[in-house]
Amino acid sequence: MSEASKEEKEQVLATARAARDAASLLRLLTREQKDKALLAMADALDQRSGEITAANAGDVARAQAAGTSAALVDRLTLTPSRIADIAQALREVASLPDPVGEVIRGYTLPNGLQVRQIRVPLGVVGMIYEARPNVTVDAAGLCLKSGNAALLRGSSSAAESNAALTAVMRDALTSTG
Repeated sequence: MSEASKEEKEQVLATARAARDAASLLRLLTREQKDKALLAMADALDQRSGEITAANAGDVARAQAAGTSAALVDRLTLTPSRIADIAQALREVASLPDPVGEVIRGYTLPNGLQVRQIRVPLGVVGMIYEARPNVTVDAAGLCLKSGNAALLRGSSSAAESNAALTAVMRDALTSTG
């Protein structure tokens, strides 16, 4: 394994700082804002399915040329049907109750002080995962719903697919404000 260059390290740090800055905004979003963004992401995935499958074709071709097993190639492959399923999963996340602010438990001390355990966003969630491009969308959706920023690092074997999925979601988020 080679050591990362100084430029790569700086890029990672800059990305982490941007995620931290985004987290301070995400934690303030209302349920309605988060759900609107999730639904916009789902619609954008459906609308730009062709763009996503075209990017995925490059990843699949490289995997096949490298002799990757059929099972791994299948996990890497995105079809219009699979993209529709990924979009539907985002819609299901949008329909879930907002976890932020939920009181998990509470009690009152003898002196009248109320103590409550309340769900709050973590801030930034980092995730490293293998050649399953759907995880990019699943992780982004769950992080958004819970008011967290996400730092995602997918496998290089799914680089084009992940880039396309990320671009589609970013565009959808930009359009919703």
